[in-house]
Amino acid sequence: VSCNLAAIEGGSTKDNNLGIDLAKSPVCGGTCQPDIISMWHALKGKKWTIDVDIMKIVEAEKVFEECMKDYFIPIEAKQVSPIIPLSPMPGGALTANTMMMRDTGTLHLYPQVIREMTEVVKKGGFATSVTPVSQFYFQQAYANVTQGKWKKITDGYGNMVLGYFGRTPSSPDPEIVKLAEEQLGKKPFSGHPLDILEPGIPQATKTLQENNLEITDENIFIAYACAEKGISFLKGDMKANIRKITPEAEAEVKAPAQTKGTKDPGNYTVTVDGKSFNVTVAEGTGAVQTIAPTAPVIAIKGEPVVASMPGSVTRIEVSTGDTVKAGEDILILEAMKMESPVKAPKDCKIIAIEVAVGDNVKNGDTLAMIE
Repeated sequence: VSCNLAAIEGGSTKDNNLGIDLAKSPVCGGTCQPDIISMWHALKGKKWTIDVDIMKIVEAEKVFEECMKDYFIPIEAKQVSPIIPLSPMPGGALTANTMMMRDTGTLHLYPQVIREMTEVVKKGGFATSVTPVSQFYFQQAYANVTQGKWKKITDGYGNMVLGYFGRTPSSPDPEIVKLAEEQLGKKPFSGHPLDILEPGIPQATKTLQENNLEITDENIFIAYACAEKGISFLKGDMKANIRKITPEAEAEVKAPAQTKGTKDPGNYTVTVDGKSFNVTVAEGTGAVQTIAPTAPVIAIKGEPVVASMPGSVTRIEVSTGDTVKAGEDILILEAMKMESPVKAPKDCKIIAIEVAVGDNVKNGDTLAMIE
């Protein structure tokens, strides 16, 4: 609201210039524009006003809220947080990232990631926090929290501090540049990014042909810009990412009415000296039936390969029985729009794959067994 007031006072609406952008409840505020009614109140007593019938706006908001009642709107999207400008994290990126954190079970780390953003932005050279740089910042902050401070330099952030996207407003921290150089295996670059960019149209066209997809300008753009996700989208394999509210299932387990002296039998399991017995109790009887012991679970011997970060499994590169060399990819995890390969720790044989494509895993979960 204060920013809009400053814009109005600065002449944004003078002589039919551009006005201000507002939104209706329930999508206003927080990561979106301020709401119409609050702005209308804020202009009272000033020489400006919003030329609307405010009661019609109230009614329109009721209708809109009814239309949106089934959709999930995360609470952080509606909150005004004074911390965000210190990070900084633009609204569109904020909720995209927090929803991914929900999916990977790491939303509780969100306050730590936001705090980490301040240092990540500073040491990254203060590039403008808009797409895709805001994502670079969040990915690096997320990696700092989940994998240890600067233990993992993410591809986007690393390429940025090395100069492959152009020059940042201020020089990145030399120690971070050195880490990026070591981890990404690249030298700092001071030339024009377009001079080293591989032509994308031929590669995208080839990918479309390999997947029997139509060659159009739009499909070429999608295949190049979105890579594997773009191909999955064009093939119709992507899931709709529209979130709706899932009502909690009501507990409808109703115990049967008990009456004193009932003759209905009761079934119980009784364990004696480690053996289980099924006991049926009814008036005048006491039938006992031995339950066969449950077969023991067969444990797979071997060494586990575990997730070093939470994420979702996007690709599995090997099969059970394969022999792989140290450093070869076993599978690919994705978190925060960032792919992270899980590599074989040594020359080994894959004896079990414990996950499937699409599974969400947590830090420390077993992904595969090797010997």
